[in-house]
Amino acid sequence: MHEGQWDVDESVRSRIDELDADTEQAVAAGDEQALRTALTALHDLVRESGRLLDHDYLGASDLVVPPADLSLDEAHALLHGEGLIPDLP
Repeated sequence: MHEGQWDVDESVRSRIDELDADTEQAVAAGDEQALRTALTALHDLVRESGRLLDHDYLGASDLVVPPADLSLDEAHALLHGEGLIPDLP
């Protein structure tokens, strides 16, 4: 998101996972508009339900949200079998 780190409650994780799946499907279909829609919804969800952490915070991130204007080519490069948000152990 290029907006720093956010703390997002676990209660929205299932919606994040749905949007990740929507992103993967859009890339697989070559649908740039669907990709933009899914990424915009993901950004909105993080902003609405999350809390922006101090810029000094250096903790690990569970996921990284790509920019909403990510191109299909860039998305293809990011998707390498696990989606934008890899499953964590």
